[in-house]
Amino acid sequence: MATYFALCNWTDQGVRNVKDTTQRAEAAEAAARKAGVTMKSVMWTLGSYDMVVQLEAPDDAAVTAFGLAVGMQGNIRTQTLRAFTRDEMKAILGKLSG
Repeated sequence: MATYFALCNWTDQGVRNVKDTTQRAEAAEAAARKAGVTMKSVMWTLGSYDMVVQLEAPDDAAVTAFGLAVGMQGNIRTQTLRAFTRDEMKAILGKLSG
């Protein structure tokens, strides 16, 4: 499974309904499971992003479909980052020539 981090910001709709944010996160977890994606953690944050979510998915397509489905609800906008473990990075570096 690949690891991803979603950096999330509430939309105007999302902040108007901020009292529902934990319930929306629970609903998103259920939707993620149906898409084959696991939400490893959900953290509400200070600073440039309102939430950071750690995800595991079998591939980019699964996490992208899940992100689009969540975005369609209109409460958050996301920026998704693919993350690599130390071992994955070592394998990538091993493919470099020179």
